[in-house]
Amino acid sequence: MLVAGFPADVFGTNCYVVAAAPGEQCVVVDPGIGVLDRLDALLAEHRLHPAAVLLTHGHLDHTFSVAPVCGARGITAYVHPGDREMLADPAKGLSADLTALFGGRLPYTEPDDVAELTDGATLRLAGLEITVDHAPGHTGGSVLFRLPAEGSSWDAEQLCLSGDVLFAGSIGRTDLPGGSLPMMLTSLRDKILPLADDTVVLPGHGLATTIGRERATNPYLVEVADGARPAAPTRGL
Repeated sequence: MLVAGFPADVFGTNCYVVAAAPGEQCVVVDPGIGVLDRLDALLAEHRLHPAAVLLTHGHLDHTFSVAPVCGARGITAYVHPGDREMLADPAKGLSADLTALFGGRLPYTEPDDVAELTDGATLRLAGLEITVDHAPGHTGGSVLFRLPAEGSSWDAEQLCLSGDVLFAGSIGRTDLPGGSLPMMLTSLRDKILPLADDTVVLPGHGLATTIGRERATNPYLVEVADGARPAAPTRGL
């Protein structure tokens, strides 16, 4: 299996491509702001052909390039219905300060073909089997994408593309429209903590980590595991 990615210049949002092997179809995960040239170069390097775009949630820094990526290839964008409206109006997920910052300066279009993700569903795309876990809290429609790590460069049974639910050492902020700290804590308890320690986490921002490392050192997971209620984080978009 091939997993490759890079951080966008804006907000450092990680864009990933996942394929069964070089020269095959792939899925693109979270194509953010200003990623098109680097994404095209990555696809060409590995001779990959996108079959779909998967969105971990609806925030603009993860979805900005979804329409051109999908439109150029006639492929479908997948998003949870809780965040579907943000594909039509990204401002619905932004704070007043961020709305003022962008102020219509970034031209954005909604993808033509959108499919909705369902909690617990298995997507069979590009020769991959990807499990969807609805994990609200950062947004109402945040999801995790899990798939077997067999054949990857990691010595693990499973990969988890966590979006802005879980980072190395932190979690996604919950104070933006659609966010909820109680829902985030429930998602961490019910969807993150049960994962095996060797599960490799590929987050929406920052470096890869493992569930075992985060269970031992991430203050939010430590407190949730102890039944505490940690303070809300404020990192990122």
